[in-house]
Amino acid sequence: MTNDTWGQVREELIKRVGKNNYTTWIEPLRLSHLRNGVASFEVPTTFFGDWVSRNFADHIRGQLAVAGSPVERVEFTVGAAAERSAATKPAARPAAKAGRARVNGTDEVSGAQLEQRFTFDNFVVGKPNELAHAAARRVAEGGPVTFNPLFLYGGVGLGKTHLMHAIAHELKVSRPDLHVLYLSAEQFMYRFVQALRDRQIMDFKELFRSVDVLMVDDVQFIAGKDSTQEEFFHTFNALVDQNKQIVISADRAPGEIKDLEERIRSRLQCGLVVDLHPTDYELRLGILQSKLEHYSNQYRGLTLAPGVLEFLAHRITTNVRVLEGALMRLFAFASLVGREINLDLVQECLSDILRSSEKRLTIEEIQRKVAEHYNVRLSDMIGPKRLRTIARPRQVAMYLSKQMTSRSLPEIGRRFGGRDHTTIMHGIRKIEELMTGDGQLADDVQLLKRLLQS
Repeated sequence: MTNDTWGQVREELIKRVGKNNYTTWIEPLRLSHLRNGVASFEVPTTFFGDWVSRNFADHIRGQLAVAGSPVERVEFTVGAAAERSAATKPAARPAAKAGRARVNGTDEVSGAQLEQRFTFDNFVVGKPNELAHAAARRVAEGGPVTFNPLFLYGGVGLGKTHLMHAIAHELKVSRPDLHVLYLSAEQFMYRFVQALRDRQIMDFKELFRSVDVLMVDDVQFIAGKDSTQEEFFHTFNALVDQNKQIVISADRAPGEIKDLEERIRSRLQCGLVVDLHPTDYELRLGILQSKLEHYSNQYRGLTLAPGVLEFLAHRITTNVRVLEGALMRLFAFASLVGREINLDLVQECLSDILRSSEKRLTIEEIQRKVAEHYNVRLSDMIGPKRLRTIARPRQVAMYLSKQMTSRSLPEIGRRFGGRDHTTIMHGIRKIEELMTGDGQLADDVQLLKRLLQS
């Protein structure tokens, strides 16, 4: 493989791993040789090689295969030139200045690229995240520091990174005089290791302690890494002493991060610690509604049947990313096959997501809960009796079974005394029609949904 071919592979890797990852981890690689099914690359440090091997070797191997140079293994060795450079290079002030960029007329330490769509305008607020949103808004005003640090924590896809980016975006507009630095804990560690390698640790300290707002995402990443924690601790203290704002995020509370030094844990708990709770139904529905306009404009001509958004909000409770991805997939699928987005299409297109998101809710549980609510015997509801006092609860249970499980109509029919799927379909449609004019029935159905989701 020639260096020209490797250049083509690198262009593809930018698309695969993202510009920021590419600049940090792929661009410094130097192709050494390719023979006997092994691609060998020179890297600046052992740590660098280990990280690329763990996180990007599969990407590299895949793109080499696409380029016509398949390999069985990718290996990384510290180049002789890099070793000599690390051993002899003196500290140099100009190198530190190269780490800055001109933004809004001021010098700013370059950080991670901000996602343009992660703004406050695009953040849907609900009870689970209203405190985090309010705190982020306060920091984004750029006024006097009232709590330091602001520590945001929560599971994947709950909005931590969105709020971090939104703060940075807002500050860049409202306070262009401030030096705002947003980066991941992983990038902080990599820059620290690079500074040690190049004997530029004083430049590193000067850079990170000259910012006005430091934002570090996924701080749990530095847990267990002693040297990085030591430098993070001193950077943290230096900025707090200067009354500079710090914003931190993690996937759990400071006290729950294993292998995090006690002194760092204590500092992180000194400010405002805010939990982004798992989303509730109302918030999930609001998020879907906020995305609907965007996809409706993008895929003009597609129609969305009533109840689809409500179904998704009830069923997909894992995180916001999965929820948004499901809606995007629905619109893309419907545009390709030229169909209306209805509940049947949802079941067909999102079967994998619905199975993984199912909260172990069974048709039998739905039947029991409906029977209790309407005070009818379960055996009567499943049996052949057609009395209205039994038939209506039976149809409600059919409707909820279709709405809240991924079971097909024939499967639902079998659990309702072996009824035909057309009977199940009739029962579902009957409830849908009645709910538009019967407020009591609509309230009953919503109450039952909440009871079954709890």
